[in-house]
Amino acid sequence: MPSLTVNTPTGAFVLTEENGAITRATWGQNGSDHTPLLDLAAAQVAAYFQGELEQFDLPLRVRGSDLQRAVCDAIAAIPYGYTRTYGEIARELGSSAQAVGQCCGGNPIPVIIPCHRVMGARGLTGFSGHGGVETKVALLRLEGAAGLLI
Repeated sequence: MPSLTVNTPTGAFVLTEENGAITRATWGQNGSDHTPLLDLAAAQVAAYFQGELEQFDLPLRVRGSDLQRAVCDAIAAIPYGYTRTYGEIARELGSSAQAVGQCCGGNPIPVIIPCHRVMGARGLTGFSGHGGVETKVALLRLEGAAGLLI
């Protein structure tokens, strides 16, 4: 599968494409393939980190259970600069907050599917991506949502 690394303020970020869709994004350094979709995705990620893009427009494919895909769809619908709680998403999907949290942790396409915008009932929670909660805070600050952390 072709992959491309984008340098970001939170570290090297690798985008992976499969059959015309982005299927994975993770921190690391192992991608040097250029395809039209990976180049577009890299440009959008760079624009996001420069504060010039608030909504990604890319074909995405999330593998996993029906709940995993539903949670990722709900997360993707959270607007830039806003947050929701695990409980709010759980009520919307008829699930538990814990199950939603597990699906957030299993999000295969972080940043683009903005799981950093999901908070606990009492505020800031962990982040399964590179850098943990510090990266989550950095992404929320970038979006102007850091006031929600106080």
